[in-house]
Amino acid sequence: MLAQTPPMGWNSWNTFGRNINEQVVRDTADAIVNLGLKDAGYEYVVIDDCWSLMQRGADGRIIPDPEKFPSGMKALADYIHSKGLKFGMYACAGTTTCDGYPGSFDYEFIDAQTFADWEVDFLKYDYCDRPKLANGPILYNRMSMALKATGREILFSACNWGADESEKWIRSTGAHMYRSTGDICDNLKSFRDIMESQIEKIAYSAPACYNDLDMLIVGMNGNGNVGAGGCTYNEYRMHFALWCLFQSPLMIGGDLSKMDDACIELLKNKELLSILKDPEARPPRKMAQQYPQVQWIDRHVFFKHLSNGEYILAFFNFHDSYEAAFKVELYDLGITVASGYGFEGYEIFSGERTKGVVKNFFETNVPTHDCKIYRLQLKK
Repeated sequence: MLAQTPPMGWNSWNTFGRNINEQVVRDTADAIVNLGLKDAGYEYVVIDDCWSLMQRGADGRIIPDPEKFPSGMKALADYIHSKGLKFGMYACAGTTTCDGYPGSFDYEFIDAQTFADWEVDFLKYDYCDRPKLANGPILYNRMSMALKATGREILFSACNWGADESEKWIRSTGAHMYRSTGDICDNLKSFRDIMESQIEKIAYSAPACYNDLDMLIVGMNGNGNVGAGGCTYNEYRMHFALWCLFQSPLMIGGDLSKMDDACIELLKNKELLSILKDPEARPPRKMAQQYPQVQWIDRHVFFKHLSNGEYILAFFNFHDSYEAAFKVELYDLGITVASGYGFEGYEIFSGERTKGVVKNFFETNVPTHDCKIYRLQLKK
């Protein structure tokens, strides 16, 4: 079964946009292996929009741009496969792609077979320029069936930005992951808005069909196609922790040839990736806070069950100026004083352990634009 855990890889759009080419893709495949990202689970190398000529060939097939991809897609796929990685491409459910290249509407079975002939392993399927009477369930179901008809196992990534309440029907189309929001930009407000928009929808996400919160901006530092001010390292840490907590597919969006070591190590963080890959894929629950007395909109607390009997208690402070004092009543997690139980564990970034078994209230302080993630066990 594909997508038993959230798919992981790299996508060209965030950094390179229209300026994608064969050498960039080959160099990125090399970097994924050499930097240890393949060993961490990143396996898909995905070319986004703008890879083809503007017109189809006489046989109806899409033609790769020979200036951008002089060796052709099959040779590129062979190179990526030789690295032990998987090859991904982009298409669109409309008559044209989001950037005006040939779309797959009414060419679904031709395009699916073309991708299979090139030995593609992953298809990102966008939602631009679709005919007015064509609805999402039909369009995504059609391409899903076209991919299956090829006989090749191809992961199907639906990208309709959460339109038409897609979380309620996208699983029925056979998609393995689905974009649930608009495009991300490289700043804190963007990833915060995306996260907050999905709190009430994340329970629809499950193995074989994961809610995709969009590509990662970790390590972009304001550069590239979606560069918009950039983030501090701690803000990137918040972003990455949230995506892992929500078990979103992880598609690196930065230029791996320029990414700093700290961000590379963040992308490989074993503690966060173990949360991402937890096989039960239970959604996090947003918790109420007891202190201060008024609810702060700039603070979030999430509680999550793991399959091994452990728990995650995660604190995020989005306030621009102030350290946040968090106080969570364990009663709100179902633990009464009379039960005699509490939590014991450690914060995953610092390694700092709780002071024995914490009962009644769980309290911690989090600096501005930062987070703390606790891995906990029930103890008496």
